[in-house]
Amino acid sequence: MIIAAISTLMDWYVFSGLKTFTADWQSPKLRNSLLYGYLLVAIGVTVVFIAGFGSFNTAKGMTPFHEWMLSFFITFFVTKLVFILIVFLGDIGRFFVGIINHISKNSQPTGGSYFPERRKFISEIAILAAAFPFTGFLYAMFKGKYDYKVHRQTLYYTDLPEAFDGFTITQLSDIHSGSFDNTEAMQRGIDLAKAQKSDLFVFTGDLVNNAAWEIEQYIPNFSQLRAPYGQFSILGNHDYGDYIQWNSEEEKRANLDKLKQHHHDLGYRLLLNENVVIEKGEQKISLIGVENWGLGFIQKGDLDKALEGVSGDAFKVLLSHDPTHWEKKVRYHPSNVHLTLAGHTHGAQFGVETAGFRWSPVQYKYLDWAGVVNEKDRYLYVNRGFGFLAFSGRLGIWPEVTVITLKKKTA
Repeated sequence: MIIAAISTLMDWYVFSGLKTFTADWQSPKLRNSLLYGYLLVAIGVTVVFIAGFGSFNTAKGMTPFHEWMLSFFITFFVTKLVFILIVFLGDIGRFFVGIINHISKNSQPTGGSYFPERRKFISEIAILAAAFPFTGFLYAMFKGKYDYKVHRQTLYYTDLPEAFDGFTITQLSDIHSGSFDNTEAMQRGIDLAKAQKSDLFVFTGDLVNNAAWEIEQYIPNFSQLRAPYGQFSILGNHDYGDYIQWNSEEEKRANLDKLKQHHHDLGYRLLLNENVVIEKGEQKISLIGVENWGLGFIQKGDLDKALEGVSGDAFKVLLSHDPTHWEKKVRYHPSNVHLTLAGHTHGAQFGVETAGFRWSPVQYKYLDWAGVVNEKDRYLYVNRGFGFLAFSGRLGIWPEVTVITLKKKTA
């Protein structure tokens, strides 16, 4: 009811601004079509959104339908907000002009009021400004969320075993299979990852939104990802099923067991606070995988346990879903992990990345939210995510396929 009341008030204000915009139109029919057509669509989006979440099933979580309804509501909400802010600034100006006119006893404008009428050009500016978020969000929903980009990063190490000079790793993260609504478009991202022909494939968590069944229809797709030195994966915070309601703890545990089996069905070796040795040319590196550990999220990751049996001078690559694990634990650990691969943030699925400038609202929560971080030749790479969650779109922060190349640094 609160959402409906706020949205209705916003619609009334936008309606009044559109009345100013159409005041000099010669055709009453065209004018009414725009005004009442807007009300019909805007109120309709709010009603469908509220009705849709009124039928929300806490045992399943958000479905693609709920994500679409939320996305349309957000699109209209932000569009209206931009329009209102500009019209409101104009109204403040009218208010102060009216006060000045009243104090100075200037002659009253037409209509017998000290306050001037709204000027059409303010509404025109408001419409033009509001068009940017409206078209941007629509692009994000219909195109951007499947606009996969390859991010390549070459990292240099003096202690990299020579046999691994030029070794490549393809990383995917945050698939969130329960959100997909276009299998053909999703497959293009998988094909892009396959085309990299990397030596190793890793997946860094959040295979599903909540439940194991969400990945089942896509197992034939993601099982296509193969690499000469294997496919390895870890769990993310969403994989534990903590965000929906289960009938019992036994049901929740069974879901997690089933999800672990699906990693096997995909051909991925799921690392649960453990490590494996990758061998090439009689030289080795250690691949380490921890369960989720994140500030404000589940903390099952045990780096000490995962490092058992790994020699101190081994070259180490760690898979850890949440970058706050690196910030709070990994970079201070005496084992000196060479490279940590993470995901989790999605880059908020919204932001700006251009040469010399990068911004996303997620940066106010996460210190390291996308790309590479280097601290004394110990690297963190945060993948922007393959899928999407809640908002069914991406704008500016596109879905990512990461390719890491390890290089031997010469003196």
